[in-house]
Amino acid sequence: MDSTATLPALLAGPASLPADRTGLADLLEHHARVHPDKPAVVHPDGRHRDGSPRYRTVSYGRLQQDVADLARGFARAGITRGTRTVLMAPPGPELFALVFALFRTGAVPVVVDPGMGVRRMLHCFRAVGAEAFVGPPLAHLVRVLGRRTFAGVTTPVTLGRRRLGRGHTLASLRTAGRAPQPGRAEAGRAGGDDLLMIGFTTGSTGPAKGVEYTHRMALSIARQIAAVHGRTRDDVSLVTLPFYGVLDLLYGSTLVLAPLAPAAVAQADPVLLVDALRRFDVTTVFASPALLRNLAEHLTATGDRLPALRCVVSGGAPVPDAVVATLRTVLPEQARIHVTYGATEVLPISSVESAELLGATAAQSARGAGTCVGRPVPGTRVRILPVTDGPLARIDPGPGLPAGRVGEIAVSGESVSTRYHRTPTADARHKTYEPRPDGPDRLWHRTGDLGHLDEDGRLWFCGRVSQRVRTAHQDLHTVRCEGVFNAHPLVRRSALVGVGPAGAQRPVVCVETVDGPVDWDRLVAELKDLAGAHAPTTALEEFLRHPGFPVDIRHNAKIGREQLARWAERRLAPPVPLLSRERAARLVPLAGWAYLAGGAVWAATLGVPDVPVLRWLWWTDAVLSTVGHAVQIPAALPRGAAAGHGRAATAALTMLYGATWWRTL
Repeated sequence: MDSTATLPALLAGPASLPADRTGLADLLEHHARVHPDKPAVVHPDGRHRDGSPRYRTVSYGRLQQDVADLARGFARAGITRGTRTVLMAPPGPELFALVFALFRTGAVPVVVDPGMGVRRMLHCFRAVGAEAFVGPPLAHLVRVLGRRTFAGVTTPVTLGRRRLGRGHTLASLRTAGRAPQPGRAEAGRAGGDDLLMIGFTTGSTGPAKGVEYTHRMALSIARQIAAVHGRTRDDVSLVTLPFYGVLDLLYGSTLVLAPLAPAAVAQADPVLLVDALRRFDVTTVFASPALLRNLAEHLTATGDRLPALRCVVSGGAPVPDAVVATLRTVLPEQARIHVTYGATEVLPISSVESAELLGATAAQSARGAGTCVGRPVPGTRVRILPVTDGPLARIDPGPGLPAGRVGEIAVSGESVSTRYHRTPTADARHKTYEPRPDGPDRLWHRTGDLGHLDEDGRLWFCGRVSQRVRTAHQDLHTVRCEGVFNAHPLVRRSALVGVGPAGAQRPVVCVETVDGPVDWDRLVAELKDLAGAHAPTTALEEFLRHPGFPVDIRHNAKIGREQLARWAERRLAPPVPLLSRERAARLVPLAGWAYLAGGAVWAATLGVPDVPVLRWLWWTDAVLSTVGHAVQIPAALPRGAAAGHGRAATAALTMLYGATWWRTL
């Protein structure tokens, strides 16, 4: 089966399976049967002696055999249909084998981004009520320590040779899966509207929510991406977010795991990325705007070329036009650069190619129209609803707000998740229904994003509903206003935030400038002129310079405007009095350091007799002031970054003041 034209049919269901019951594991098994020796996963595997990256390849046949063994092992351990299973595994073939083995048994993987921090992760797992846990020993240590969070876990599985406490190792499950069990038939495969997995939103603009995916929804997503971006089984894809590799395995193409840390994509080494792109003749890549910016700058500086690359897709956050324009100059002429818009609850929603994006739409963005994210993908309906902050049980039939009017973006279609997991309040806030006389009510997902449709049917993103700045006179939309200032050549990016209570907020524009010397006073004057020349920004007169915006973990691109708002509020607040409670608290760690220094000098120069109590107090103070403060640095770094402090300054101030400093940021 070699024709790429059969791909949509395969996604609807292999010939031997009813289309309405097709499961994701069925497609992987089909590809393994048709081309067992084809590379499925190529992944980094250490380095050669000369320091260059070494890669290992796993074929479809080998991957499918591992999936089958693990699936049988899971089933015999009690991880079967409907078992909610926490899955924490590093990127690699084993991760994909685990995912498809769980899909095959009908178990439900629970996927949480580890970059969101331990506290948020534990909240997500507690909300799900997990029944099984698959992860490395360190993750199981967290599970053991958090017994209340994981009280429902009855089947722990440890990755590696040794288990932590009771439960199974992955190796033992593989062995059990290979052993024949006469008379025991494999349970019916999951598919159709069966629950596939629970994936959590990043929580970058609110509490993380568990999104339920079904097999039908996932296949719809795969079909739409294949149609819009021209994906085929002949592609070689560079994967920068591991779970996007599942799509490649559905298409029967080859995925190459990028040599980067998934929680720090913006810091990926472009030299290693270019090496992987060239070494494996990569044809398509999905990446965040932050990663593409670094890649584009590297290609511009070095003159390296990527002749095999034909499709670049960016998503996760608005992509600056300048990044797209730079990519356009350094990529092959035949390469297409797509900017997509979507959400955890529905992906994709719309897409636009660079030729259209860099035409009239770029000029409109600089005038405050927002960011053009293209036309809705086939099979997806988009409607603009009037902005409301509360639940909306029903909406009237009709087209929604007229062209050009900004409202909340709502989406309907097969690729839309119908509900959140065990979160009825989130369902009430984000799901609404349109009555239909000829059938069941149509479900609409309220994205929480602001936008408008233009006369040509293109969708424009204008910011988040929750992040709009509500002054006494009007609502200001973040992305619309920021587009005006981002057009200035000295502005790397900007962020509109509101200081004060909603309805009486003070609008402030935080500005991150380009590298190099910048005359800030002159830049502010020019930004004020820009603001006065465009209707969406005429009310903006206050600008603050920030050294580096806080961004989300998953894409390193979504700006943490809530954190910036708190930072701006502190910057604009009156100076803290010298005798304030906040300053007084910092005297405690300073006194500790003074006692350390004084005690050391006293003992070294004066030769005083040893006093056990004083010696015990001195060593206690030494541990608290050094080790106690040092272990706080990881928690202080994100707060310091959000408050505009560099990593070195944050570390130094945390060592000096401890929690009395960083907890007040």
